[in-house]
Amino acid sequence: MAPSNNNTNTHSVLMGYLLWIFGFMGAHRFYYGKQVSGTIWFFTLGLFFVGWIVDLFLIPSMDKQADWRFTEGPINYSLAWIFLTFLGIFGVHRFYMGKIFTGLLYLFTGGLFLLGWLYDLYTLNEQITQENAQRRAW
Repeated sequence: MAPSNNNTNTHSVLMGYLLWIFGFMGAHRFYYGKQVSGTIWFFTLGLFFVGWIVDLFLIPSMDKQADWRFTEGPINYSLAWIFLTFLGIFGVHRFYMGKIFTGLLYLFTGGLFLLGWLYDLYTLNEQITQENAQRRAW
């Protein structure tokens, strides 16, 4: 995946701080594309809350890294993450991205028995980047 233009704003600092409230479970780290540390935060409660407090100061730099790494386009990362976080088992984030078939599949199977939801937690940023790049190529 090629880096995007440094002037893009794919992710939001405000959204990062809102997810930071639940950050002891890694939500903000997944949002910024840091799946490994997000998983560690999830299983250790934000490195026993110490890492969670440190992240309060790291969010602006994580936002800049995500803005540089992911492709801007018609699909809004923050909105897709809100849909995944609160309505993911119903596939709302997939409908939003235009993935109607898998959206219906998630709707009728509880996010494909939560395994699909977990997969999307790890890959949503890449999925959006791919969709945005395809739509920009048209």
